Amino acid sequence: MKPVDRRRFLATTTAAAALSTIRLKADEAATTPPIRLGLIGCGWWGLIDAKAALAAGGCEVVAICDVDSDHLEKAAGELEALQESRPATFKAHDELLAVEGLDAVILATPPQWHALPFIEACARKLDIYCEKPLAYDIREGRAMVDASEKAGNIVQVGFQRRKAAGIVAARDHIRSGGAGNIVSVEAQINVPVRTEDRTPIEPPASLDWDRWCGPAPLIPYSKAVGHFHWRMEQTTGHGHLVDWGIHLLDAARWILGAEAPRSVHSTGGLYHLKDHITTPDILTSHFEFADFPLTWRHRIWGPQDFHRETAIGLFFYGERETVFCTDDKWIVQPRQRGAEPQVHEAKNDPLGLHMAEFLEAVRTRGEVGCSIEDGHLSTVAANLAMISHETSSKVPWDAEAEEIPGNPDAAALLKREYREPWKHPYQA
Repeated sequence: MKPVDRRRFLATTTAAAALSTIRLKADEAATTPPIRLGLIGCGWWGLIDAKAALAAGGCEVVAICDVDSDHLEKAAGELEALQESRPATFKAHDELLAVEGLDAVILATPPQWHALPFIEACARKLDIYCEKPLAYDIREGRAMVDASEKAGNIVQVGFQRRKAAGIVAARDHIRSGGAGNIVSVEAQINVPVRTEDRTPIEPPASLDWDRWCGPAPLIPYSKAVGHFHWRMEQTTGHGHLVDWGIHLLDAARWILGAEAPRSVHSTGGLYHLKDHITTPDILTSHFEFADFPLTWRHRIWGPQDFHRETAIGLFFYGERETVFCTDDKWIVQPRQRGAEPQVHEAKNDPLGLHMAEFLEAVRTRGEVGCSIEDGHLSTVAANLAMISHETSSKVPWDAEAEEIPGNPDAAALLKREYREPWKHPYQA
């Protein structure tokens, strides 16, 4: 049997074993009282998170909230069909958090609405599955970490690529020393995004747009900044790096055991989609970590990358090998002239594994794969890159003090002032 076939077999059997473990734990959980979950933000991805929790087993979604009544009705109906009980529905997160007997919440709102519900949930000693990015700004993230440390609750941040079979297998290979010392890393996503019309229109009757914007600026509603498309809006999703690329930043940190970057320098801008979005459609960010540099690139218009199999993923340049990885594949290119690349398929259900791990930690008070502190570090890295872009400057980072020294324009963007009546949770 060829080595590539053997490794593919091992990756497949490892994924199958992990899924079997989930099913076994779900069977065991069926004999204990279910975890009572609340879902804050039940749009597209929030509902996917909730379904992943139900598939893992041992839980019940007892309450959901959303500022769009259509989202609420759709989600309540789908969850009722899956668990044979209809969750209570609320518009405001504080009403949901007051539900008696709640054990944990899934927080799947856009980023401007992460910090306040998270901190309120911590005050109620609830465990939390929080989607990435952890926070919109760095000071929010610090306030969230502090609130969780005070509460002593279980927090899993939604960096599920830490469970993706291709990324896990590449990590094991790199950590075994197969590639030699890793000298540099490149991360990229070169795929087009779908955009909508930016012409201001009245929001849907079902949507409370003022509350949807919340502590962020109240911008005119359009399809380009509403449901799903908020990701490319500067005041909410903060762009492609923060929305999607952050998964690869986190995976690189996790694979190599890196902490926060020492500095970040971003260049790029809006070259093709300037009439559609407000964040860069081309961006290059250079991160200086303690032991290696990482370069991020994205282009979100035009044809897909020339080499489609590497359009989304990470390149690790080692002394002996270059290793590429993405969710379901990893490729090794030996240094020797004429050596053929070794392509390994490795597929699993990373979200299912990540959510199951969270629920198991809630039951046992055990460990999670991406803690609040680790999720904060990856979010900081992405936020620093956007601060660098927005100030057209290199941004140094003092990780111990969580300060940007010698660059007052950049330092001013560590904290965004909240819109009244909401108040920023960070107090210096």
